[in-house]
Amino acid sequence: MKTSIKLFALGIVIAGFGINANAQQSVTGTGATNATIITPLTIVKATDADMNFGVVAVSATTAGTVILTPASARSVTGGVTLPSVTGTVGAAVFNVAGDGNRVFTISLPSSITLTGSVSGTMTVNTFTSTPSGTGTLSTGTATVRVGATLVVGAAQAPGEYTNAADLAVTINYN
Repeated sequence: MKTSIKLFALGIVIAGFGINANAQQSVTGTGATNATIITPLTIVKATDADMNFGVVAVSATTAGTVILTPASARSVTGGVTLPSVTGTVGAAVFNVAGDGNRVFTISLPSSITLTGSVSGTMTVNTFTSTPSGTGTLSTGTATVRVGATLVVGAAQAPGEYTNAADLAVTINYN
């Protein structure tokens, strides 16, 4: 009987080690890890492609606007007229490059101020672009054309009005 009790106790001890070994069991799961490197976006103003509203005449008593589309077409409102001598007229043009077939967003300024060569200022606002809002780098490149509205005051002082750097067009991958 003493042998049976000893064997029974030994069985319990062995079973306890078996349970304890299972309680400390370790398992490992695996998963894939990936990264995608894309070509950084670049944007460069096309050669000689600054925004230019051209030659504009204004009434002495009535303000108005010149609307320049991204396709470089002009129209006017109020006391503004377009003389037969147009001068240089053109939308701003930017070349975008990056990862092919990626979508990008376009951000335009809300307004900029042109300063006259003699005196005065004019505001440029209501910027528009083609493409509008988003574009696609279908071959890794795209062209963004930007137009806007020039606000001309009544009896605006004659002269050249410029702003060399505030037309900032920002692009980001979508």
